[in-house]
Amino acid sequence: MLRGSTVLPAGQQELNVALDAKTLAAGGKQRAEGLVTQPKIWIDLDNSPHVPFFIPIIEELRARGYEVILTARDSYQVCDLLELYHISCKVVGKHWGKHRALKLAGTFLRAVRLTTIMAKQKPALAVSHGSRGQFLCSVILGIPTLMVYDYEHTAGTGFLRPDWILAPEVIPDFPASATKKHAMKYPGLKEDVYVPRFRPDPSLRATLGLDPADLVVTVRPPATEAHYHNPEAEVLFNAAMDLLTARPEVRVILLPRNDKQANALRKEWKQWIDTRKIVIPEHVADGLNLIWFSDLVISGGGTMNREAAALGVPVYSIFRGRIGAVDRHLAEQGRLTLIESTDEIRTKIILVHRNHPAESGKESRPALQVIVNTIATLASKCAVAR
Repeated sequence: MLRGSTVLPAGQQELNVALDAKTLAAGGKQRAEGLVTQPKIWIDLDNSPHVPFFIPIIEELRARGYEVILTARDSYQVCDLLELYHISCKVVGKHWGKHRALKLAGTFLRAVRLTTIMAKQKPALAVSHGSRGQFLCSVILGIPTLMVYDYEHTAGTGFLRPDWILAPEVIPDFPASATKKHAMKYPGLKEDVYVPRFRPDPSLRATLGLDPADLVVTVRPPATEAHYHNPEAEVLFNAAMDLLTARPEVRVILLPRNDKQANALRKEWKQWIDTRKIVIPEHVADGLNLIWFSDLVISGGGTMNREAAALGVPVYSIFRGRIGAVDRHLAEQGRLTLIESTDEIRTKIILVHRNHPAESGKESRPALQVIVNTIATLASKCAVAR
């Protein structure tokens, strides 16, 4: 386990991230004199995928002695997942819907509320997977920021720039103007951070009332309130649902993104939900477990697509925003199928049972250690520099 340096992908130019001898000596002297403690690291869980992603990172940082401050936003299933994984943190703000003006106002108000909290906590480093509220708060308080990304087309923050960016190595280089200091890379996918920890729970099938003969398809609708949403994805979603409900052997596990979307889907697909051809889980479930016990996945969002790819489950993307480098990479490898038209719903989606191994693969995936090494190094460097 490397603790004092950032592991860099092969061929990447070495970045000046590791602490030099002078910095280490200064930090060691200050700690010996009791002037500083281990740096505080602030992690903000802004969206549902951030919860499973950051859990192993938080555990590893705390195991190394770093104090981790957690905040979260009440958006999509964030609070449900916090409860599922027994994570305690301060929940600040909510999702303000799809209207741009309300989103901007909500982000600003959340940043103000976070500022009153973090002014007392004084973290050495702020880390998120694209939290705009945390970023604005950090700008106000002068907290150094590390933004983790896995989608290069996400909406920016205007002229404001994070200190560091960390992204999968398959994403093309960010422009020099994207950060104040450095853009760094980690190997593999974001999902490689937590998928290796997954252990299947076969009780899921009984919980959802699935028959052994069912051909199980997990479906995630498009994120209709996201800034990147393209209405074409809804057309593809409806075509996919028509295809699935017409096949007698198929059972659909439908995963709405929020209560508003769930209510709309229950009305639109009521006939099939009443007969349990379509099942909407009553409580939040482990997404990896749902994917694992599915024969295939159809999703309008990035994370579930990549989770399926990481688990080796056939997956079809009906996302119609700008396709990112990670998804293109997975498509080129044959681990993800991009659906671009209703005709391709019929011609590309293969409805067959898959062989379910007893457990998921346990191959080594270095993404977690690279990310934790980077965060720990930057936090220590920032703490010494203050």
